[in-house]
Amino acid sequence: MIGERKLSLNIAVVARIIGWLLIIESSFMVLPLITSLIYSEPVSIRAFAITIGITLLAGVAMTFGIRPKRNNMHTREGLLLTASVWVVFSLFGCLPYMLSGTLPRFVDAYFEMMSGFSTTGASVIRDVESVAKGILLWRSMSQWLGGMGIILFTLAVLPMLNHSGGVQLFNAEVTGLTHDKIRPRVSQTATSLWAVYCVLSLVLLAFMWAGPMEFFDALNHTMVITSTGGFSTKNASMAHWNSMYLNIVVTVFMLLSGLNFHLLYKFAVGDRMAIWKNDVFRWTVGLLVGVGVIVGINVVLQDTMDNKLMAFVCGLFQTISAATSTGLSAFDYEADGPFVSLMFVMVMLFGASAGSTAGGAKIDRLVLLVKNTSIQIYHLLHPNTVKVIRVNGRVVNDEVYAKCVAFLTCFFIMIAISTIVFTESGMPAFDAIFTAVSAVSNVGMGYGVTGLHGSFADMNDLCKVVFSFDMLAGRLELFTILILFTRGFWKKS
Repeated sequence: MIGERKLSLNIAVVARIIGWLLIIESSFMVLPLITSLIYSEPVSIRAFAITIGITLLAGVAMTFGIRPKRNNMHTREGLLLTASVWVVFSLFGCLPYMLSGTLPRFVDAYFEMMSGFSTTGASVIRDVESVAKGILLWRSMSQWLGGMGIILFTLAVLPMLNHSGGVQLFNAEVTGLTHDKIRPRVSQTATSLWAVYCVLSLVLLAFMWAGPMEFFDALNHTMVITSTGGFSTKNASMAHWNSMYLNIVVTVFMLLSGLNFHLLYKFAVGDRMAIWKNDVFRWTVGLLVGVGVIVGINVVLQDTMDNKLMAFVCGLFQTISAATSTGLSAFDYEADGPFVSLMFVMVMLFGASAGSTAGGAKIDRLVLLVKNTSIQIYHLLHPNTVKVIRVNGRVVNDEVYAKCVAFLTCFFIMIAISTIVFTESGMPAFDAIFTAVSAVSNVGMGYGVTGLHGSFADMNDLCKVVFSFDMLAGRLELFTILILFTRGFWKKS
């Protein structure tokens, strides 16, 4: 026990696993390389060829050149690996942007890549329709890979991690109040979740391609919708097609992607009642659809669209897009006044369900807060009554509730600090608040300076760095990143 307490952080094993992950990342880049070959894009062909070579070489060197003294990982190594992977993946992943000249400045290229892997969807590319097809595919793939989680994918394809810190990795990346395994082994759970994710993507692709989209656009939008990412191949996003059919299909699948994938798995294997008995499911669907109907009615009353049914659908679409942190746009929501945008800020804060690809503080925590508030009010009238908080039929202990309060405290402090930085940099107050919430909640929508008639490219470098940090911290639910800045994390334990 004494020797165990004196163990230092096993950085070598973390670096070696990152090497494996870089090899995997380089293999994924082959698909956009092939796309560039198909569309005869010499600049992006060269960019991806060089990037694949650099990434593969670095991955092989780290995997086979590093020999850890210990191969096991504990909680600290799991947290460090989870945080490091997203940073390193973005560093190598942004090279095609720079080498192709799409985003020659590092701060812009890194911002775009972090926005991709964190599934935020904020973009500094002003004209995406002029970008090479290979780059656009890599941009969408980054969101699809980041949606379910890079570490979760690794646990599925490298079962050996199940014996060397798989549980720590799973807990560090999967969002939620608690981390339930739907199968005995972590690698099996990861495989099952990815299977649901892939099936959902394939079904959506069939629906998208059946509409007015060409296959390339359908494929890209499928990846960004199931990951609730929001990158589009068109400058006007979904408004480019102005299609009732597409708006309805995308709304349904954004909502599905905002639900807990554990529930979707149980539903798929025949446990139909699990989803209906789930408190968070009922709250998520009820709240999102309810707010969507209010916004839809408001958009109809604003009389900015001739087709009233289309106006209502667009209002519902945009609400679900904001709440699930997808960020796709179906219409010019800024033209409908501050009420609509304020409603979006409200739903962006808590997002959708934990265990989904959505961002935000998660409705699970909102349910917990509301139920506790109800109990506290009840205790004022009945002080001797003992009542416990139950979420999804389970008693929530004090430790889980304390973690929830601590998370929300950090969540709102980060939004406040980011808002101050953005305001100090010259943004109007509401633009800064909207942008900060969008960053920490991984939504990617903007307003005013960063909105539909502006661009995230207009932010200065400091704001882009802060925004990039917010995206990373928000995707990993704050604690995984913030703990790295404590002195105790790096001490021997």
